[in-house]
Amino acid sequence: MRVMPSAVCGTAAAPASKSAMIRAVAAALLADGRTTIGNPSRCDDAWAALAVARALGARVAAGRDRVTVTGGLAPTGVPLDCRESGLTARLFPAIAALGTEAVTITGRGSLLRRPVGPVENPLRQLGAECVSTGGHLPLRVRGPLRGGPVEMEGALTSQFLTGLLMALPMAPDDSILTVQRLASRPYIDLTLTVMRAFGVIAEHEEYGEFRIRGNQRYRPGEYIVEGDWSGAAFLLVAGAVAGDVVVTGLDPASTQADHRILEALAAAGAAPEWDAVPGGLTVTERVRIVRAEPRAFEIDLTDAPDLFPPLVALAVHARGRSVLGGADRLAHKESDRATALIRMFTGLGGDVRREGDVLVVVGGRRLTGGTVDAGGDHRMAMAAAVAALGAAGPVTIVGAECVRKSYPDFFADLATLGARLVRPAAQSSQ
Repeated sequence: MRVMPSAVCGTAAAPASKSAMIRAVAAALLADGRTTIGNPSRCDDAWAALAVARALGARVAAGRDRVTVTGGLAPTGVPLDCRESGLTARLFPAIAALGTEAVTITGRGSLLRRPVGPVENPLRQLGAECVSTGGHLPLRVRGPLRGGPVEMEGALTSQFLTGLLMALPMAPDDSILTVQRLASRPYIDLTLTVMRAFGVIAEHEEYGEFRIRGNQRYRPGEYIVEGDWSGAAFLLVAGAVAGDVVVTGLDPASTQADHRILEALAAAGAAPEWDAVPGGLTVTERVRIVRAEPRAFEIDLTDAPDLFPPLVALAVHARGRSVLGGADRLAHKESDRATALIRMFTGLGGDVRREGDVLVVVGGRRLTGGTVDAGGDHRMAMAAAVAALGAAGPVTIVGAECVRKSYPDFFADLATLGARLVRPAAQSSQ
């Protein structure tokens, strides 16, 4: 996709949160009965989670505006293909271990290079068998998961903890889960929120010790997926860089980690404005970003590492030296994102460097434009696109179709806002 320097103006709806969607699919699988999921995410990662739920015994029917999941854990013997979804691969091993059948979890592409070894020891402590392939997929688990005391490391990711938190309420014994150095606490808040929506409770003391009563049951019902702050972050940055953008469908009280995009935009001088929207199913407000002359900013993204790509795209347009902390969290994403961000934006004429655990961006001069390879990383493709809006020349993104992983309508939404997009002839003829 070639993105031309463009002004943007208008309104776009935030995509549905894939993080909330995947957790809701897991909860619906564990509920004995029929759950209707409204405003479903239709990204590749969400489809992967639904396929895994089917392989574990759920019946799934996908309509235009909702997905119906009839739960009941009964593994079919089919390997769980998580495609390239890291959350799916790290959440479902603990759920699969609730049964007594051997289950194989596998994936594709970059997911096969991402670590899953940290789930092995906790599952073994809880009575299950768990063997990875040198710390990577494929992973084989066999239950039953009994519950009880368990310790785990949380510095790499919170996704393994999410899986245990969702599975352990169905174990026969009560559990005390001790976590060291937990990263991305807001994602655990999201997990606990989804669990409560399905009638299941886990309590914690400052995120270091979780107490989970066994023999709980997930209740089926209706769940509405909230708007995705991770995807909306790119639309909001587009407004700050190149126009006047309104994004609807976002919850201002969301527990999503990337809600912090508002803090970063305010620090950069693009203060978000909220106003009420009459009607609507669950969201009654919308947020507006008006083009500003961004100024340099500092923010620690240790608990919100997915904000690095949109905020680097913002920082290259901000005058001065911006500092983004928490870069150590970027090593095991769809790409080594710190290295990828430096390479991509340097190639476009930006000044991005790493100093220990921070990325430093010296902005204020226009990007030159050019060609970049997204490397299969959806957030890199979206970061290049919004940065291109304020560049001196067009930016061609090789592999732009990878946005399907989290936000399949991204380029359509960007075009609706007025961005000038050109699909090169060689691709459009395919």
